[in-house]
Amino acid sequence: MSDPREPASGGADSREPDADVAIEEPGSVAATSTTTTTTAAARAAAPEVEPPSRWHTMLHQIATGNAIISVLAVILALIVGAIMIAFTDENVQKASVYFFARPGDTVVAVWQSVSGAYTALFQGSVYNFNRDTFAAGIRPLTETLTFATPLIAGGLGVGLAFRVGMFNIGGRGQMLIAASVAGWIGFGFDLPWGLHMLVALIGGLLGGALWAGIAGLLKARTGAHEVIVTIMLNYVAFYLVSWMLRTPGLLQAPGSSNPKTPAMKETAIFPALLGPQYNLHFGFILVVGATVLVWWILSRSSLGFKFRAVGENPNAARVAGINVKSMYVYAMLIAGALLGLAGVSQVLGTVTTGFTAGIDAGIGFDAITVALLGRSTPWGIFVAGILFGAFKAGGFSMQAAEGVPVEIVLVVQSLIVLFIAAPPLVRTIFRLPDPSRAAKRPRPIVTKEVKAK
Repeated sequence: MSDPREPASGGADSREPDADVAIEEPGSVAATSTTTTTTAAARAAAPEVEPPSRWHTMLHQIATGNAIISVLAVILALIVGAIMIAFTDENVQKASVYFFARPGDTVVAVWQSVSGAYTALFQGSVYNFNRDTFAAGIRPLTETLTFATPLIAGGLGVGLAFRVGMFNIGGRGQMLIAASVAGWIGFGFDLPWGLHMLVALIGGLLGGALWAGIAGLLKARTGAHEVIVTIMLNYVAFYLVSWMLRTPGLLQAPGSSNPKTPAMKETAIFPALLGPQYNLHFGFILVVGATVLVWWILSRSSLGFKFRAVGENPNAARVAGINVKSMYVYAMLIAGALLGLAGVSQVLGTVTTGFTAGIDAGIGFDAITVALLGRSTPWGIFVAGILFGAFKAGGFSMQAAEGVPVEIVLVVQSLIVLFIAAPPLVRTIFRLPDPSRAAKRPRPIVTKEVKAK
């Protein structure tokens, strides 16, 4: 008689040799125990897949991350800018006429035009090796940081609104109102040094916050779209400030017919950080502190958690008990204060001899580009602001030294935004892996335990 624990050679109860489940019939010797059988053939038939190494995982995360897209977008924009520089250079145009006779001349001319332009860009924004002393050579870097100060502050304001799911393009209006309030306090009051600057700074922050808070309040209470509201508030702020600059007793300088304010008083001006020979002022320190503050709010505070929850899914956040309407108002208040800091740094740090309605200098819209390049993260915005500050500082040097139109720098900035807005294009050009098609980890083989009755 055959052993009842052996499967029959045929029929419905037969099992394959590599089965993972053992069957015990009631009344058998092993009926009182739990057995798990996994044959050697089953282990051999399922080869073990080694998990990817730590370096492979790290490289894959870098290749599929957002940071590499931003870096490659800048590289692509610089390449396109180099092509434009070469096409607009007179020497390249002359050498290209006899390209087929002497192609080397064209190649040399292209190299000289592109390398000369980008060398001038570097020397105008980072370090000028033609200067005699280190103090004179480092001046371009201080100019870069000076230009970057309002860009970083404005980018933080736009990026914070992005994290809450709002598109704040009212930076121009918020900067104008903040600059007007800070400037009015700066030239219209006599206060001790330090206190005067502090009062002007707080006044400007409050002005920008309240102006942006209008858009947040309208969105929270009436559902008005913040894009339309902030665009309209830009026009309102511009024409309001223009009117005040033409009205004696408000912002217009006494005895002047020009739409310009008086000079700021010495007690209200931001002090220079490195001495009077440099333009870098205390506003840069404030911007560094603002970056740390925004990072702490978004990463370490409960308010930042609510901001991110609302930005990801406002309906789910509402179900979780978060007051979504209040988050919209709070976010726009903080964003307006940050853009107000950009306006204050213009008035009290850069244009201290009086300002006009063009005090924003397009920074309100450039801040959108900075926020996009920085991926709406505080430290990413900080680096992006310094990069764009370098473009602004080095663009004028490039134009003066090599005759390259400064508009090419604007084209490069626009191309950066274009490439950032199209990550699949960047991944295709550089053959980067698609993060949505990441390989899945192999599932382990699980054996099943059967307990006999």
